[in-house]
Amino acid sequence: MTTVRRAVLTLPAAPLGPDNPLPALRAPAGAGAHAVDARTLAELPRDMARGIGRAPLRSLLPAPVRDGYGRERTPADLDTIVIENDRLRVTVLPGLGGRVHSLHHKPTGRELLYRNPVLQPAAFALNGAWFSGGIEWNIGATGHTTLSCSPLHAATVRAPDGGPMLRLWEWERLRDLPFQVDLWLPEGSDFLYVGVRVRNPHERTVPAYWWSNTAVPEERRVLAPADAAWHHGYERGLNRLPVPVTEDGTDRSYPLNGTHAADFFYDLPEEQRRWIAALDADGHGLVQTSTDALRGRKLFLWGTERGGRRWQEWLTEPGTPGYAEIQAGLARTQLEHLELAGEAEFSWLEAYGPLAADPATAHGDDWAAARADVEHRLETALPRAAVDAAYTAWREGAADAEPETVLAAGSGWGALEVLRGGHVLPGTPFPGSTLGPDQEPWRELLLTGVLPPPPKGAGPGAPLVAAPWRDMLETAPADPTTEYHLGIAQWHAGDRAQAVRSWERGLHRAEVRWPLLYCLAVADREDGHPERAAERFVEAFAEHAERDGGEAVAAALGREGVAALLATGRAARARELWARLPDGVRGGGAFRLLEIRILLAEGRPAEARAVFDEGFEVPDLREGAEILGELWAELTDEPLPDAYEFRMRPGR
Repeated sequence: MTTVRRAVLTLPAAPLGPDNPLPALRAPAGAGAHAVDARTLAELPRDMARGIGRAPLRSLLPAPVRDGYGRERTPADLDTIVIENDRLRVTVLPGLGGRVHSLHHKPTGRELLYRNPVLQPAAFALNGAWFSGGIEWNIGATGHTTLSCSPLHAATVRAPDGGPMLRLWEWERLRDLPFQVDLWLPEGSDFLYVGVRVRNPHERTVPAYWWSNTAVPEERRVLAPADAAWHHGYERGLNRLPVPVTEDGTDRSYPLNGTHAADFFYDLPEEQRRWIAALDADGHGLVQTSTDALRGRKLFLWGTERGGRRWQEWLTEPGTPGYAEIQAGLARTQLEHLELAGEAEFSWLEAYGPLAADPATAHGDDWAAARADVEHRLETALPRAAVDAAYTAWREGAADAEPETVLAAGSGWGALEVLRGGHVLPGTPFPGSTLGPDQEPWRELLLTGVLPPPPKGAGPGAPLVAAPWRDMLETAPADPTTEYHLGIAQWHAGDRAQAVRSWERGLHRAEVRWPLLYCLAVADREDGHPERAAERFVEAFAEHAERDGGEAVAAALGREGVAALLATGRAARARELWARLPDGVRGGGAFRLLEIRILLAEGRPAEARAVFDEGFEVPDLREGAEILGELWAELTDEPLPDAYEFRMRPGR
């Protein structure tokens, strides 16, 4: 019989550390890596171009940036939930975005996924911390979800066949949408079933995004039922290529044939069954299929050039085999968003399991024959009609079933939204018992019309930006805390001038000034006033330092201030601010990088080179970052050492 139970997994792990205390007023730092240049956009099919241009993020609000982690790993016990029948054992990490860490096929002893032997956060999620391996559930906007390293609610529910099912659910805050992921193993099944539902409880239409990303060993051939794919790389193009052999004669179905990191979004025919598989040299591997609503399929590969290999090493440990990703999403490409109408939903069913194909055919030159063999074997193991029937049974008989045994708790933000909006969401309860300190001021605003001030000397707390909360802030008594939060909500809505006025009003009466000064500094920089922005960053740092308000805030403000001073050519001031940082902060990799920039601005290249030679690591280096190579090139014509080679673009 299928069982669902708690367990513990011990892995070498780098702690997540504290979230960045500054509000995330700007668009995701790595958004450029997923951009498409204007000329390419004009040449795309009209509906694809509309989807790419639909509702881009202006900021990460209300989500926090997660950049408090390092790279020192020690053994850590991670809570897991194990789903098991006589064929499969599935290990889920409810505290880390509901990631499926392992999919073990018991009859063959095969691990079907790439299973990372460490937990190493890196700056790949929209808001920072993310880690590689397993199956991840991405909702929100183009990129890895802000929930990558966050806890989800988890409980057992009755599956369509009456056995136990694991439900994961949360409230996604970038798009203000609740979602659920139901995982179950029918008795005797070789396939993990996953029912997914994204609901829009609002009256307005919202942009919707979903991609299920599965890491697999990169020594595989990836097959999908398509003869063409949309290729996207770090050079920001999007062009349609034949597959598997592209115009340069390279067989792109093998991840290790790619030189540079790239996405291949397969152009599946409209009536084609949706599936993607990754098979080893013996024809064995993983296949993923779904109902037709999950339209897109994609291969992501790191490539064989130095930057891609360095990123692979960065995300795990030296000597660990590399991985590629096979993915499935709501749109044709990850760059598009769909429209989800008010009070509507998107739902579908996915299935993951083993597949054994004829190795000679699967790896032969006849692409049509290889695809046909895989599809035939998939149809034999799990007919398309069976997937459709399982979806119907789940959606009509289990998706709304109420949880039975609670296994893990997520955030209290969903409970706050249910309290405010009176939303009725069968199957995904957000009980008031999950409300915590972050939600308490907002609950009081909702009940009394007054946003309470934070404790004396403390910062203003986590923001909310949705229109109903903004309306409440506009009618609440206008104290500095309310003005701060109102300005953030106005900024998020695109009313930047009004946001600045709110922050300026709050600043006149604020006891704790650094949060408002920081916001005004960001506004100055965005509005083309870099000198004034730098002065306000410095003032915010100084005001905080006088209060001895904690190392995390000092580090965040100091990093912003030094960078702003350097951008305006004030190296001496940057040096002064850098020197005022706590010793433990200055020793961090991000601040060694700032030190190099200061030394270069001071005309001291030999000392800047010495910092490189001594060695340092920037834990939150962003995907696609080229700053290390740019600084190195200012110092020498020598090749960039492997330890600093993270560049991903061809021809850089």
